[in-house]
Amino acid sequence: MPDSPTFEKLPIAPDPPASDSFPYATWGPWIALAATFGALIFGLILSLPFFITDPASGSDDLSLTTRIATQVCTAIGFLVVPLLLAQVAGGPIRAALRRLGFVRFRIGNTLKWVGIGIVSYLVFLIVYSIVIGTPEQDDIAGDFGPIWVQILLIGIAAPISEEVLFRGMLFGGIRTRLPLWSASLAAGIVFGVLHYSTGWSAVGPLVALGVIFAVVYEKSGSIWAPIGMHALNNGIALIALNS
Repeated sequence: MPDSPTFEKLPIAPDPPASDSFPYATWGPWIALAATFGALIFGLILSLPFFITDPASGSDDLSLTTRIATQVCTAIGFLVVPLLLAQVAGGPIRAALRRLGFVRFRIGNTLKWVGIGIVSYLVFLIVYSIVIGTPEQDDIAGDFGPIWVQILLIGIAAPISEEVLFRGMLFGGIRTRLPLWSASLAAGIVFGVLHYSTGWSAVGPLVALGVIFAVVYEKSGSIWAPIGMHALNNGIALIALNS
C-alpha cells in the first residue's frame, strides 16, 4: 500500500513520478535561459499597445488599466513560452505539461518538503535580517487597484506563471546538466535578480526563496508544491499590505 494518498482528479499526467525521472525537461540550460528572457520580451511586446495608448505614457504614473494589463501580459508570456518550448518534443498537451512538472504528487512527501522549505526560509530571513538588515520591498500590490484584482494577479496568476517559468522551465532545463544545488542556485539567482525592481534589498531573500522552491519542486516531484508555497507567500504579503 502507498505511504499516503495521491490526488486523483487533477488534470495532470497519469503516473506519479519515479525518483529517477526528474528532471522532466527535454531542453538544456542555455535554451532554458534564452527562453526565460524570451518570455520577458514576449510579455513586453504584448503590453506595448497599452503603453502606447496610455494618456500618461512616458511618465511613472501609468493608468490602472495599463498597470493591470502589463501584469497580465507578463503572466501570459511566462506561460506561453514555456508551453511552446515543452511542446517541441511532441506529444499531447499533457506531455508538455508533464515536462513542466504538472504531475501527480504524494501528499505526505509533499507536505514534508513544503514544511522543510517554509522553516528553512524563515531561518534564512532571521539570519539575513540580523547580519544584513531587514529586506524591504516596494508595495506593487497597491498599483493594481481593488483587493480582488490584487488577489487574482499576485495571489494566483503570479505564483502559477512564475513557477512554470522559473522552476518548471528554467530550473528544469538547468537541472538536466547540473546537480540539484548548483541548478537551484543558478535558477534562484535569475529569479531574484529579475525582481530587482521591487527593491534591491529583497533580492537576496528572493534568491533564497527561489532556491527553496526549486528544491521543494524536485523533492516533491511536482510543480504544484512550489506553486502552493509561492501563493502562500504572496497571500501573506497581501494580507500584511492591506491590513
